[in-house]
Amino acid sequence: MRSIQVLFTALMVLALHSERVCAQSTADRISIEQRAVTLASGETIDYEVGTLFVPENRGKPNSRTIAIGFARIKALHPTGAPPVFWLPGGPGLDVLGAFTERGDAAQARLRSWLSFRPVGDLVIVGQRGYTTRGEKLVEMSDASPLDRPASVRADARAMRALAIRAMAHHSDKDLSGYTIDAFAADIDSLRRELRYDKISLFGGSFGSQWSLAVMRFHPEIVARAVLSSVEPLNNGYDMPSHVFAALQRIAYDADRDAGLAPYLPQGGVMEAVRALHRRFASQSTPKVVRVVVVDEVGKRQVVALGKEDLQLALLSRTSDAARWPAFILSLYHGRYEDWARETLQDRRAAPVTLIGPLVDSSLGVTAEREHQMRTDPATDLLGTWNFESNISSASDWPTPDMGDSVRLPRVSPIPVVFVHGDWDTSTPIENTLGLLPYFPNGHAILVHRAGHDGAFYQLRQSVAAKDAIFEFLRTGQTGALPTEVSLTVPRFELPPFPAPSRAR
Repeated sequence: MRSIQVLFTALMVLALHSERVCAQSTADRISIEQRAVTLASGETIDYEVGTLFVPENRGKPNSRTIAIGFARIKALHPTGAPPVFWLPGGPGLDVLGAFTERGDAAQARLRSWLSFRPVGDLVIVGQRGYTTRGEKLVEMSDASPLDRPASVRADARAMRALAIRAMAHHSDKDLSGYTIDAFAADIDSLRRELRYDKISLFGGSFGSQWSLAVMRFHPEIVARAVLSSVEPLNNGYDMPSHVFAALQRIAYDADRDAGLAPYLPQGGVMEAVRALHRRFASQSTPKVVRVVVVDEVGKRQVVALGKEDLQLALLSRTSDAARWPAFILSLYHGRYEDWARETLQDRRAAPVTLIGPLVDSSLGVTAEREHQMRTDPATDLLGTWNFESNISSASDWPTPDMGDSVRLPRVSPIPVVFVHGDWDTSTPIENTLGLLPYFPNGHAILVHRAGHDGAFYQLRQSVAAKDAIFEFLRTGQTGALPTEVSLTVPRFELPPFPAPSRAR
């Protein structure tokens, strides 16, 4: 009998010790602090800010531990709905500063987050490798020369050099651990540490790609999702003709703008684009213009611009649709100063967020899609800027190739609402249209004239649509969701010079 009592006592001690070890281990994996923030209105909001500790490389048992910041805003009242995990875009968008920063942008983000409180808890998650309360992995790019035009080939060489330099400067880190499945596993770890059974996902751009990875690798934990400006796992690089189609849609409204009319050639904005291409892409003597600009310290700089600079400008100057036609028409009328001034800034050395190329080179693209991109007819006008440097440097980055089994879409029963604008030139609307058949419980809201923005900003002119999104997150009901929303035509910016007496 005594031996049984001794054995029982020993087992109890062991159990208590195990419980303490488990509790200590949990405490080591996460830390949470109670905070409060006062809005401009004077209202004080309670929230939590925390740090999640995870392996840098989840495939290695002795991996270094890294920290990931997160925040949680509790629901106003228990709703029974799954918490919403809000995943930022980028990669390399750090949003947790909104709780401490002053200014209109931070206040607007906070108000947006607070609108989720009637739905349930909201958890804002930082990104491994670029996060408040953790590390921000960056490397300086090389400056590009001003005395000769840019080229895709030179850009690819610079990306390869950046990869080699990043490996050398971050030799104390395991950069091979920054893959999309590791990002997805971070979400599952945080879910478990916060003791949630299932979660809903809310993400745009890279946040949507991150969400799709969570649904791929951890489908059992996702109740539903709202994704905007959608970037499928195989669509990290855009199809040129899809980008060009978005430009055509912008041009359609610009061609009907009374203020722009005196600047337009016959054939409208897209004819101006084609005329510029002919001007700079002559097979015999490609045009190079050299523009003198004065930099911010008063120094005169000469910037050389050529055919591939024009291709790059058609891709990179399109984020603000209301400004894009004026930019094109300025070039069409031979006014290159603003273009040169912006190019001067772009060619300077600048910090590069490393998780971008680490994730992109690991996800890559299927051979079939790469063939389609390279043979796409719009490459004549847009070039291969969108994908060449990443594909060329993929072997220089340490993250392993994820393989086609990850890249290609699979049928998923998870209910998803896709919100996508048809003026989006960063993740074209065709991304959603191609992915929708794989989600039999999916619903798409196509937003005419919306660009590369979050769901609620795209739906800013439709209160009913926003309310329907919240209802979907709260209950899963889709009956009130629209299929199409149209924004009003924006006020297009005019070129910064008087209209010519007769368009060329």
